Amino acid sequence: MKVCIAEKPSVAREIASILGANTKRDGYYEGNGYVVTYTFGHLCTLKEPVDYKPYWKSWDLNNLPMLPEKFETKVVSNSGIQKQFKIVNELFEKAEVVINCGDAGQEGELIQRWVINEAKYKGPVQRLWISSLTTEAIKEGFQNLKPSTNYDNLYYAAFSRAIGDWLLGINATRLYTVKHGGYKQVLSVGRVQTPTLAMVVERFKTIENFKPQPYWELQTLYRNILFSYEDGRFLKKEDGETLANNVKESEFEIESITKKKGKEYAPKLFDLTGLQVYCNTKFGFSADETLKIAQALYERKMVTYPRVDTTFLPNDIYSKVYGILKKLTNYSGVTKPLLLGKKIKKSSKVFNDKKVTDHHAIMPTGIETSLPSSQQQVYDIIVKRFIAVFYDDSVVANTTVIGKAGNVLFKAIGKEILDKGWRIVFENSSKSDKESGVLPTFEKGEKGPHKPSFLEKKTKPPNQFTEASLLRAMETAGKQVDDDELRDLMKENGIGRPSTRANIIETLFKRKYIKRNKKQVLPTDTGIQLIDTIQNDFLKSAELTGSWEKQLKDIEKGDYSAGAFIKNMKRMVDALVYEVRSEKKRANISYTESIQNKKSIVKKTFNGVVSRPCPKCNTGKLLKGKTAYGCSAFKKTCDFILPFKFMNKKISDNQFVRLLDKGSTVNLKGFKTGSEAIEGVLCLDSGFKLKIQPKSAEGKPNSKNLICPKCKKGIVLKGKSAYGCSDYKSGCDFKVDFDSIRNKINGKKPTKELVYRILNEST
Repeated sequence: MKVCIAEKPSVAREIASILGANTKRDGYYEGNGYVVTYTFGHLCTLKEPVDYKPYWKSWDLNNLPMLPEKFETKVVSNSGIQKQFKIVNELFEKAEVVINCGDAGQEGELIQRWVINEAKYKGPVQRLWISSLTTEAIKEGFQNLKPSTNYDNLYYAAFSRAIGDWLLGINATRLYTVKHGGYKQVLSVGRVQTPTLAMVVERFKTIENFKPQPYWELQTLYRNILFSYEDGRFLKKEDGETLANNVKESEFEIESITKKKGKEYAPKLFDLTGLQVYCNTKFGFSADETLKIAQALYERKMVTYPRVDTTFLPNDIYSKVYGILKKLTNYSGVTKPLLLGKKIKKSSKVFNDKKVTDHHAIMPTGIETSLPSSQQQVYDIIVKRFIAVFYDDSVVANTTVIGKAGNVLFKAIGKEILDKGWRIVFENSSKSDKESGVLPTFEKGEKGPHKPSFLEKKTKPPNQFTEASLLRAMETAGKQVDDDELRDLMKENGIGRPSTRANIIETLFKRKYIKRNKKQVLPTDTGIQLIDTIQNDFLKSAELTGSWEKQLKDIEKGDYSAGAFIKNMKRMVDALVYEVRSEKKRANISYTESIQNKKSIVKKTFNGVVSRPCPKCNTGKLLKGKTAYGCSAFKKTCDFILPFKFMNKKISDNQFVRLLDKGSTVNLKGFKTGSEAIEGVLCLDSGFKLKIQPKSAEGKPNSKNLICPKCKKGIVLKGKSAYGCSDYKSGCDFKVDFDSIRNKINGKKPTKELVYRILNEST
C-alpha cells in the first residue's frame, strides 16, 4: 500500500478525500490503495544534552561547551505524540512506498524526514510538492510526484539550521545564565533572537542619546501649497532672517513649471515579510497574527503557500491567471476590464523563473467564501495586489514649480496623475491610502498673496522600531533599504527565515526582553542589560548572522557543505565559552518590569530593615543598634524602636521586614508572659509600639470577617464612603468614614491588617 504522511490532520483529511481514502481509522485514513496519516507538527526533535551525557543535565560552566559528536533525534515525550508515532511506524512497516506530503518548505521537509528516519523506514520515498491546497493543485501534485532525493539539500539545510540553533542556543543560554544571571533568571541567547534584540537596543540607545540640533526653514503658503526656500534649510538664524523680511514685503510670482512624464508600476505581489509589514502598518496586526491569518487562508484553499520570500511568479502560472481572475466574482468590478479587454499583460516585474525557488509569491487561488473581518482584510489586499499587477502602469507627470517673492526663490514638488492605470483597483481604499502630493494647475507669471513663515525646527532622531520596520531590518540584516529592487538583493543575507521571524519577535516579547508601546517595539531593562553584558560581536551582529543564513541557503542550493557549517559553528561556540568564562565581572541580571520605573523600583525595594523610612515619622531612616532597630531621629523627635527581643522571643529580620511591608508578621509561637506561652502575630499599635495579637483574638488580621468592635455581634461591612456594622438595623451605630482611616494610615502601606487594626481602635 502507499502511505502518505501530511503535516497536520486537516491536510491529511483533504488529501484523503481526493485520493478516495474515505475510511477513518485511529490516526489515519484508508481506501483506494492509499493510507493517509499525519503528524502534529514536530513528532520528533533533537535530543537534549542529558540524552548524550547524564552529567550534561547540570547547568555548570565546567560542562561547557556541549558539542555532541553526532546529532540524533528522538520522539517528543508527549503521550499523544508517542501514540501517533507508533501508528505511523506500524504503517511504514507495511508500506510499499511512502509519500511525503509535508508543507513544501524547509521546515516541512525536516518534520517528515525526522519521522521517516526515526521509524527506520528504508523503502522508496516520493515527495508531493504543491503551493496550494485546492483540489486541482493536489491532483496535479500527485500526477507529478518527485523522488525524495531531489530535496536532500533542502533537508540538509534544515537539519543544519536546527543543529546550529541547538549548539548556540543551548550553550550560550547556559553560559550567560550561569555566568551573569540573577536569582532564578534564565538569560536566553539565540542565533537569531539575540541580534534582533541587539538592533532594538541599539536603536533605543541612539534615540536616548540623540542631541537635537536647531535649524531654520523659510517657507511660504501660496494657493494652499507649501513652497520651501530653494537652497534648503539655514543652520544659522541670522542667515535666513534678512531673506525672511524681504519675502514679507513682496507678492508671490510663479517663475517656472517643469513637468516630466513618467510611469509608476503596480505594487509588487506579497512575500510573507511584505504582507506582515503591510498588515502591521495598515491594520495594526502583529507579525504573528498576520502569519496565522495567512496560514488560515491557505488552509481554506483561498491563497497559495504563505511562508515565502519571493515577490515573483513562475512563467507557468501565467496560463492560469485568466481562470483565477474569472473566479474572483466578488472583485468583478476590477477584473472585468482585464477579462473583456486585450490579452492579459505579462510583465518581467511579475513573472521571473530565476527569482522563484521552492515557492512563488502569495496569490489568490480563485476560491471565495465568507471570512471573519481580520481574515477578510488580509485576503482583500492579497487579491487586489494580484489584480493590480495585470493592469497598465499608471502614468504621472512629476512637476516642479519654482516661484519667487522679493527675488527669493521657492520650490514645490508634486505630481499629476495623467492615467490612473492600476490605481483604479485601490480606489475604494480608506482615506489614508489616497494619493498625496498632487499639485493644482499653475501658470507661469501668475501672482498673488502668500503667507511666509520663518520657523526654528530641530533635527529628529530615527523612529523607534515598529514590528513592520523590525521585520524589514531582519530581512536586510539591519541595513536601511527602502528600494524594492535593492531589498531583493539583500534578502539572501537577512536574519531568520520569513516563516520564523514572527515567532522570533514573539519569543522576545514572551521572555520580556522587548515590550510594546502602542505600535513601538522597545527594549526592557533586562533586554538592555543582556545586550550590554554580551561582549562577543558575533552573537549580536545582524550582518554576521545574515552571513550564516546565506550559508544555509547555499547548503540548500548544493553550493556549501552542511558538515563545514556545523564544524564552524562548533568552533565558534568553543571560542565563545572560553571567552565568557574568562570574564572577570559578573552582571547579575534580573528581570525588571520597565526601563521607566527602574529608578522608582530601586528606591522602593529594600533587602532588609536598615535604611527603610521610619513608619512613625516618615522622615528618619531605620538604623541598627545593639538591642533594637530605631529611627535615625531617635534622640531628636522620634521614639520609634523595634526591639530584637519581644516577650522573651527573638524576632528575625525577615519577620520585621514582613511587619513593615504588610502590617504584621505571620503567626509566631514561643512568646512568654510569666509562665504562660502564647502565639500570635506581631503588629504596631496606634502609637507605633510593638504589640501581639493572640491567635484567638477577635478581629485577628487573618480572619475573613471583622467582628464589630462596638456591639460584638455584627460584622464590619465596607460601604461607598465608610465602614459600618451589619447590625445597624438592630441599633448598632458603629461607623468609620474612609477619610478618618486615610488620616490614621498616615503614609503607611494600606494593608488589610492595618485597616482592621484602625477599625478595632475606633470604638
